[in-house]
Amino acid sequence: MLYEPGDPLTHVYFPLSGMVSLVAVMHDGRAVETMTIGREGVVATSASGYVDPAFTRFLVQVPGKAVRVTAQGFEDMVDASIGLCSAVSRYREVLLRTTLQIVACNAIHSVRQRCARWILTTHDRSGTDLLPLTQAELAEMLGVKRNAISITIRELVRLGVVKNTRSLLQVVNRADLNFIACECYSLVYGEQARLLTDGPSPECND
Repeated sequence: MLYEPGDPLTHVYFPLSGMVSLVAVMHDGRAVETMTIGREGVVATSASGYVDPAFTRFLVQVPGKAVRVTAQGFEDMVDASIGLCSAVSRYREVLLRTTLQIVACNAIHSVRQRCARWILTTHDRSGTDLLPLTQAELAEMLGVKRNAISITIRELVRLGVVKNTRSLLQVVNRADLNFIACECYSLVYGEQARLLTDGPSPECND
């Protein structure tokens, strides 16, 4: 656990491997994942650019390595560098667009489509075929009942796109998994690739 809601965001993390989940926690203890961040991004940089308390739980979902810098030090570097400011601004836009798309995905698409999308995204973020996840953890991340995930994983295993043991999920066929996933995976992946390779952001040119 990196942060719980309300904790001061003292450091910003740059994952080199593994994956961090941002999890919304309800008063009754129920929780659901709202975002995943891996080697493509940065953990605990706020959308506002200010060093704010954590709004969600920051949970290391897939173990890995990361480097970190103090949150205030990071914001000072962003203010001092047009290049870094541009990269961070575009990355924050990626986070916003991803969040909006996942809201729609959770409301419209089937558990099987969402599960395939989540596995593909986690595979991208973590850089490993072996994902140390239980079905209970996956159910919590997707905000669905454990039984629904059990049925879905059995079907994905039968189709030959993943292998599953008690606490390990292995990606074995990305191409077919991509075919099963909803359109949200390709849309978010495309926006990320486009925004993170575009030119400087206008607000950083002053």
